[in-house]
Amino acid sequence: MSMYHTKTVTELSAMLQAGEVSSVELTRYFLDRIKNSDDKLNSFITVCEEQALAQARESDEKLKAGNAPALTGVPVAHKDIFCTDGVKTSCGSKMLDNFISPYDATVITNMRKAGVVMLGKTNMDEFAMGSSNETSYYGAVKNPWNLKAVPGGSSGGSASAVAARLAPASTGTDTGGSIRQPAAFCGITGLKPTYGRVSRFGMIAFASSLDQAGPMGQSASDCALLLNAMAGFDEKDSTSIEKSVPDYSADLDEPLAGLKIGLPKEYFDHKEGGMNADVEATVKTALEQYKSMGAELIEIELPNSNLSVPVYYVVAPAECSANLSRFDGVRYGYRCEDPKDLNDLYTRSRGEGFGAEVQRRIMVGAYALSSGYYDAYYLKAQQLRHLISDDFKKAYEKVDVIMAPVTPETAFNIGEKTDDPISMYLSDIFTIAVNLAGIPAMSIPVGFVEGMPVGMQIMGNYFEEAKLLNVAHQYQQQTDWHKQMPEEFK
Repeated sequence: MSMYHTKTVTELSAMLQAGEVSSVELTRYFLDRIKNSDDKLNSFITVCEEQALAQARESDEKLKAGNAPALTGVPVAHKDIFCTDGVKTSCGSKMLDNFISPYDATVITNMRKAGVVMLGKTNMDEFAMGSSNETSYYGAVKNPWNLKAVPGGSSGGSASAVAARLAPASTGTDTGGSIRQPAAFCGITGLKPTYGRVSRFGMIAFASSLDQAGPMGQSASDCALLLNAMAGFDEKDSTSIEKSVPDYSADLDEPLAGLKIGLPKEYFDHKEGGMNADVEATVKTALEQYKSMGAELIEIELPNSNLSVPVYYVVAPAECSANLSRFDGVRYGYRCEDPKDLNDLYTRSRGEGFGAEVQRRIMVGAYALSSGYYDAYYLKAQQLRHLISDDFKKAYEKVDVIMAPVTPETAFNIGEKTDDPISMYLSDIFTIAVNLAGIPAMSIPVGFVEGMPVGMQIMGNYFEEAKLLNVAHQYQQQTDWHKQMPEEFK
């Protein structure tokens, strides 16, 4: 029996290039795993069987001809926030349950050019709003390590599918921690690149100044291969940055001697976020491992990081209320039955099409942008955002990377926080500052607490994704946390 699901993208790529396996065989294998196991997880919204096999056959032709790119024929899952030509793109919402995209997002185009096969579209929090994947119109996603627990959000389907090895890797998006937090909860590796590094064209917008797409895989070397394909300038995206893309795999083997790691005391002395002592101890053990590899640990301060949650929950809802105004029941998406007039069409289509969390954020955002409150809330939040960003700039004058926990606790149970939005928002307390500053950051698995994975966050300076990947890869050469698999999905 082939055990392809135990292999990383890096290993599968080498097998495909060497002709040890065909893309069709590999794609069928993962489609079968999805068919046999996803009813336990609910990690996919759409499985693209015919399309995947057609792409796999095409990949096999290219591999036979020789000179095919590294990812040719590798099956990958995409978060259902990326528009995919001819395939339902729902964003986890009733509002877009009937929307078949007429074009591809740039991330999808880039991945196709790299030869990736699309297995399907993964479940997510509605319009990427949530930290637990419970706000999806298609139901909650389960965590493969414990089916009663959440996988994190909003890229919970992507994280769950990779952790259960239903897909070797996936794409995700991160607005306030939505790649790193589910990666931590599910025990996989996830990277949020610098804002503007990966095109947002065709990625359905939640908060335009925060959203960033990135790779989710088993290892740092997998994420490097995927980012090579995803990153790059795109003239169709006004926030895309014109900067050449390095080979993210090139420096993975650089030794870490002399690396300066900053430890923000605000993240470790954290009492109000409910920091779990065992999670903190697990992260500290990983830091000791880095020390033994020649890195130096330096305490630093990020004095304004305590402002990140309140700032985020003004900026993100304000931008979401503007972005989601386009879903009005007129052009595409959900439309209410028999509207009496135009006003009735708008209010009922939006009231019936959006879930509770999306409605909550639209209302908060509309309030923050309204006349008389704009200066008090939105403008003030943007000023504080600069202070948060300046803290990071100062820190990177002294250190190369910053390390901290990803979350204050391991994955909580489904339903545990649904009645308490504030407690849910606080689960992103360590991830949000990164998005406000626009810097890159990743989550790597560093151990378990009571059988549930713990992630550690590595934050870098602007456009230093290669350094983060190198730092993560070196740790993964010495440890095997990233190779652990949930018992039920072995």
